[in-house]
Amino acid sequence: MSKVSGKVAVVTGAGSGIGRQLAAELARRGARLAVSDVDEAGLAATVEEVKALGAEVHATPLDVADRAAVLAHAAAVAAHFGVVHQVYNNAGVAGGGRSVLDSDWAAYERTITVDLFGVIHGTKAFLPHLIASGDGHVVNVSSLNGIMAQPALSDYCAAKFGVRGFTEALRGELLAAGHPVRVSVVHPGGVRTNIATAALVHARGQGADVTARDEARTRLYNEKLLTMPADRAARIIVAGVEANRPRILVGNDARSADLLVRWLPRWYPRLTARLERRLSAAT
Repeated sequence: MSKVSGKVAVVTGAGSGIGRQLAAELARRGARLAVSDVDEAGLAATVEEVKALGAEVHATPLDVADRAAVLAHAAAVAAHFGVVHQVYNNAGVAGGGRSVLDSDWAAYERTITVDLFGVIHGTKAFLPHLIASGDGHVVNVSSLNGIMAQPALSDYCAAKFGVRGFTEALRGELLAAGHPVRVSVVHPGGVRTNIATAALVHARGQGADVTARDEARTRLYNEKLLTMPADRAARIIVAGVEANRPRILVGNDARSADLLVRWLPRWYPRLTARLERRLSAAT
């Protein structure tokens, strides 16, 4: 069994949401932590929280889209602790919220670079250290949308399906090679984080045409769809890691999506199209 106590655990995107709560949950279970985030203020708040829980913590401002920075981070963490056991590649952003026809190239580039390449960067940078530890674990956070595609989320789905495929391929490789590293892919459903609001703020910052419909859609996500407390999601994820589960489904919506796609692969796109029309009507 892979246990957390005493392990050195790396968490990206630790400045808020699931990442912050993962850091806190790992701290409660006795892990030593290396946390990072592009949001330095949020990261500082997380550091204070995990220190109050008694954890040893190494913090680094980090953009996971920056490959060289992630490689340097991995080397620094290994040098600081002398070993790395677990990496939680959690950092991510929401998609552009537009159809394929209406999406611009920048939305695809940002979402895929952060959500997919961020995971690849973190995995490749830390994997040699995890192997050297003799008891490693890679935990890559995908999404409900790494199981089920939805309209107006093509960039996000492409990235999160990519995380799933990359992680499952990695698991097979490590099993074939006999390396002492376990691998888990996480599929959260609607977790109460600031991801939808952050996407709107980013769009405004880029000078995008943010409409009243966009604002209403964000409110709908925040009030109706993103409902699971992030601390509960973190407990489910860490419990899944300790149980060595290769797939960790977080929430009834993620489990329902998994069953829907398995049972109705031909028909589920019709259902998601109907849902999209209802969401559009509601906003």
